[in-house]
Amino acid sequence: MQARPNILVVVSDTFRMDHLGIYGNAFIRTPHLDALARSGVVFENHLVASFPTMPARADILTGTFSCTHMGWEPLPHHLPTLPEVLSRAGYTTMAVVDTPFFIRGGYGYDRGFDDFIWVRGQGDDTRPEERADARRTWRRESDRMVARTITEAERWLERHYEEPFFLYVDTWDPHEPWDAPEYYTRLYRPGYDGKKIYPAYGRWREAGLTEGDVELAHATYCGEVTMVDRWVGWLLEKLEVLGIAEKTVVFFLSDHGFYFGEHGYFGKAEWVHAPEAEISEGARLPDWLRRSWLLTVGWSPLYGEVTRIPLIVRMPGVAPGRRSALTCAPDLAPTILDLVGVEKPSSMRGISFLDVVEGKKEEHRPFVVSSWPLYFAEGEITVAVDSRPRRISSYMPLTVTTRERSLLVGGPQETPELYDLAQDPAERHNIWETATGEGTHLLARAIEFLEEQGTPEKHLTPRRAVLVKYTGGRYPADISKEAG
Repeated sequence: MQARPNILVVVSDTFRMDHLGIYGNAFIRTPHLDALARSGVVFENHLVASFPTMPARADILTGTFSCTHMGWEPLPHHLPTLPEVLSRAGYTTMAVVDTPFFIRGGYGYDRGFDDFIWVRGQGDDTRPEERADARRTWRRESDRMVARTITEAERWLERHYEEPFFLYVDTWDPHEPWDAPEYYTRLYRPGYDGKKIYPAYGRWREAGLTEGDVELAHATYCGEVTMVDRWVGWLLEKLEVLGIAEKTVVFFLSDHGFYFGEHGYFGKAEWVHAPEAEISEGARLPDWLRRSWLLTVGWSPLYGEVTRIPLIVRMPGVAPGRRSALTCAPDLAPTILDLVGVEKPSSMRGISFLDVVEGKKEEHRPFVVSSWPLYFAEGEITVAVDSRPRRISSYMPLTVTTRERSLLVGGPQETPELYDLAQDPAERHNIWETATGEGTHLLARAIEFLEEQGTPEKHLTPRRAVLVKYTGGRYPADISKEAG
């Protein structure tokens, strides 16, 4: 392989790892991504670091654990981005995205790209700058968002394939609303009549939904997964047609997964409507703010259906295979810079896993912390997703994952959850009460890791309180030393 290969990164939002054939799903049709995987390296333990959508992309673009220093907000100007580092190194850098949050409100996630295309249509129709009539004018599959996004990327490749390039393609599909052509859904639900169900974003039974409703929604999601597979395959085929497949390293990944009934949830978080919620006395709020105030972010744990995400790397000259090493999104930028021989900026806290891709190392990280922005604390107001204020009902739980265990920890008022992944991969039986010592050791290591990332002390305080509660007041360092 050439010393300075081309780089293609494809991010598909809300793509569950266990919905790909290469990860063991024999029901859902993903022939093109499975073919990519058979010619590449499949990572079996790639995990979310920062959650959800934009924090995950901040991880990818800056190589930092964004949950420790920012939330759903503009990209900090002081942090160099992967595309700007590559651009300075002589690469032509391009992004084609249909996720509107890259540039909403001056967020600046386009920073560093030599060129940038936002494919309109996934935006919020209540926002004039994002209003689009895309769905109203759909006539055929090629009008869908993933098709339009891939087509723009393909056109760009036709113009620039003779240059060393970094092409970043980000499609919101298979994120809801699940609106692939009906023939895709009929692959999974024969006789499908076109009915659509939007996620409850909470406990589906409490929302008045039935198992049949969740199954119907899942069928429409599976249809969209297959549609995404088809169009990503179209882009990969273009590399072959242009004669650059052997000069291009391909990364396919997602930002997080989704619950379809598991653990009682339908969605990826719990939005709790509270019509009786009290507004502070004397407050005079506009109607739109009063309405959004009443929408509370409830207890939203990050189980494996959300934290475990696909990562496939096809690198010419590297034999196909599977890797069990633990990796996460902040590691992506350092890996790409390592691959092309460019020193990573000191701000990038991720670690290159190039040696793992090449089969020179078997291990990478001892554990991964997956978390909402750590400032998501009880009673706080945050702005996310639709840029409207939301009240946080409790300390949002973070997840610490090793090969053998997953630990979910919120604030001091919530009992932690610990799962034996070897015996209980679906995380149904909480063993915290019988393995508290093991859980506190893992929590202590996670707190030390967050300290190393420069996490503000006020965000660590509630997690320290959990540790103290279950260890008789000892400090994290003491617990960590005992853990070896």
